[in-house]
Amino acid sequence: MVQSAILAIDEGTTNAKAILLSNSGALLASGSAPVPTSHPQSGWVEQDANAIWQSTLSAIATCLNQQPGVKISAIGISNQRESVLIWDRRTGAALGPVVTWQCRRTSSACAALKAAGHEAEVIARTGLPLDPLFPPTKLAWLLEQHGSGTTDICIGTIDSWLIWNLSGGKVHATDKSNAARTQLFNLRDQCWDDTLCTLFGISKAMLPEVRDSASIFGTTRGVTGLPDGIPIAAAIGDSHAALFSHGAFSPGDGKVTFGTGSSVMTTVQDFIAPPDGLTTTIAWSLQGRPTYAFEGNILVSASILPWTAEILGLKDVTALLDLAQSVDSSEGVNLVPAHVGLGAPHWAAEARGLICGLSFGTRPAHIARAAVESIAFQVLDVFEIMEHAAGGVGRISVDGGPSRNHFLMQLVATCLDHPVTPCRNAEASATGAAYLAGLATGVWADLNAIARLCHHEATIMPEPVSNSREAQRAAWIKAIARTISAV
Repeated sequence: MVQSAILAIDEGTTNAKAILLSNSGALLASGSAPVPTSHPQSGWVEQDANAIWQSTLSAIATCLNQQPGVKISAIGISNQRESVLIWDRRTGAALGPVVTWQCRRTSSACAALKAAGHEAEVIARTGLPLDPLFPPTKLAWLLEQHGSGTTDICIGTIDSWLIWNLSGGKVHATDKSNAARTQLFNLRDQCWDDTLCTLFGISKAMLPEVRDSASIFGTTRGVTGLPDGIPIAAAIGDSHAALFSHGAFSPGDGKVTFGTGSSVMTTVQDFIAPPDGLTTTIAWSLQGRPTYAFEGNILVSASILPWTAEILGLKDVTALLDLAQSVDSSEGVNLVPAHVGLGAPHWAAEARGLICGLSFGTRPAHIARAAVESIAFQVLDVFEIMEHAAGGVGRISVDGGPSRNHFLMQLVATCLDHPVTPCRNAEASATGAAYLAGLATGVWADLNAIARLCHHEATIMPEPVSNSREAQRAAWIKAIARTISAV
């Protein structure tokens, strides 16, 4: 008997991944392929749309080669968020680069809009502050630089680009979680916002159709390595997909995804204007009903580890983590990883990285420890605001590659003074997309069925907070202030 499985694509910042998930929720196969990134100027970060598509096809091929007899019943997509591109609707050719979520090229445009007094209304409509992390100023730049002479343009986040290519150019669509991150979507009214489109100079005719996260977007057509007619049954932002894969279906449930950056997210009952420093977003939408969430987006998280390893002349991140564990503290050293600015809760786009607290007693191990601790301290900066605004936080799950490191997760739990529960499945985002595709196609009946599939490792409890830990926290706050004041 031919086994049926769901193919899930997770197109991330550094890699495109693909997994096959059985109807029982078992991981059958996986594949990945790197996604090249370029930095043409300081603070600019971009990718090639065609390279993203080819990396996705490569990841799919690697995955399917491990299970050649499997019948694919549906496809789900999770994707790096806030990265945007434009393409010619007639030819399908990308116009210009993919401007990624990390890119700061429109910092001055955001500053000008703030100075003109637009930020309060933008936040009220979208739950998002004016910051170059978010797409509309990047889209305006793309249209100005690369859209002239083309009258029929598609605007899209990465999920839209993948849906377009998977469907053979027949479907231009996105889901509400990705639409909510464009800063053009009204979270209360659940539609593209005329006022915001006018403010940013974006034509609504260029924008994709917005659908539920679990929805039949279309079917495959002319895709190398895939038969025609497979339902494209889910799309969701990667951080939202990870939250869904944890079974975070009760208000207050949350998660931290560790990757290039980090996303701290917790579900809330209804749309609430975000507290200072955080954002409000749509976690996912099912049967026309959105689930909302608070989120804090940290721009540089685990990506500080390979950078620090290189600076210290270490072989790799494993060597860095081993070195960090060789000392009990950083001895007053703080490393603020503001290499592309500071995200939540500070939103200082022009800030740059800082190492401070050095003395003649400082050794490479103290700098290594400071780099690792910066990941936990940044999460705490967000968590404190989120916990207060939400009136408490429930179960916190953690995922992403760094969540497999017990030393780092113990630091996080102790820093938050809150238990954290690692996800057993390392591919949380892809799994969340697969679950949604299964909901859309009837593989699983409801959220209760999904919850039974979610598996986690043993919960990591916080260690007692010492006086020295409080002093380290105070020093971190001062280091953040110095980083921002240097702008």
